[in-house]
Amino acid sequence: MREADLVVVGGGPAGLCAAISAASSGANVLVIERNKKLGGQLVKQTHMFFGSEKQYASTRGIDITDILLNELKKYNNQVEIMTDTTVVGMFEDGVITALHKEDKYFKIKPKATVIATGAFEKSLAFPNNDLPGIYGAGAVQTLMNVYGVKPGDKVLMVGAGNIGLIVSYQLMQAGVEVVAILDAASKIGGYLVHASKIRRMGVPILTSHTVKEAIGKDCVEKVIVCKVDDKFKQIEGSEIEFDVDVMCVSVGLTPLNELLAMRGCEMKYIPQLSGSVPVRDENYETTVENVFAAGDATGVEEASAAMVEGYLAGICASAKIGYKPDNFEERKQDYVKQLSDLRSGPVGQHILSGIEQIVVK
Repeated sequence: MREADLVVVGGGPAGLCAAISAASSGANVLVIERNKKLGGQLVKQTHMFFGSEKQYASTRGIDITDILLNELKKYNNQVEIMTDTTVVGMFEDGVITALHKEDKYFKIKPKATVIATGAFEKSLAFPNNDLPGIYGAGAVQTLMNVYGVKPGDKVLMVGAGNIGLIVSYQLMQAGVEVVAILDAASKIGGYLVHASKIRRMGVPILTSHTVKEAIGKDCVEKVIVCKVDDKFKQIEGSEIEFDVDVMCVSVGLTPLNELLAMRGCEMKYIPQLSGSVPVRDENYETTVENVFAAGDATGVEEASAAMVEGYLAGICASAKIGYKPDNFEERKQDYVKQLSDLRSGPVGQHILSGIEQIVVK
């Protein structure tokens, strides 16, 4: 049985920042990441971030990963990192079980835990949605930005949120033709700056449209789309056919927090936060003592917000187990203000309305 002050599950933006915050407070930290590399979504994000200087505005996601890892190196004697390791269980006695590279099973009993497992992509239901050539946006980003592989020659993008717009632009930068972007909503969900850039490049953005059917024998060859009414019902006779070899589906993310549910944390389904999320207090502690959560596992937002939430959860978790820095209140209020600033716009108000339903004061 291994022991640790703090275990951080997830080595993405929230998890890395939680580890930095806790280690800088004096706690010994074990970071567990199921992938080979740390960074989570950051490792495939080549676009520049918004936010403020504190959230690395105007810095590319792939570069933010290096910044955070360099910060972690300052605490090498306090931070242990395990990659290729999947946490498979959290139990009532506080024990965490993990599987390393599929052949080494071990147990850990930390004083506190921060769950920063992120989110997974939602899918879209339509005939033949399992044809080869139909990807989630995250898979397309991984192919292009991590492995340098072009997914195809002609792409139909489904989803006009920020991810759909950004990935469309990245596809065009890689020499891939984006025939159109469609979204079932009546308005574009992403930032105007992204949409304007796409439209200037001649790509049509079709709102109030959805996928009716994908066609192909061994892979996707055509996609039929159609208009939808204000109740998202397909309108017959409005079909448009596109010849493509790739469809990229970007219809949102869902919090990945089965471990929290397994541990017995109280969960609530909150549409504004994109799924089932843990009830928590202002210190990011769940209803199970010494189990904290941060980032997309508590509600899907931008990576900037996930990083700040990670800092908050890390400092609060370390304080709970006896590692409270002298400037605790100052740092905590700074993180709270950063989140407030990030959530100051219309999208932020939507997120805040969801957070109000899960925070216990």
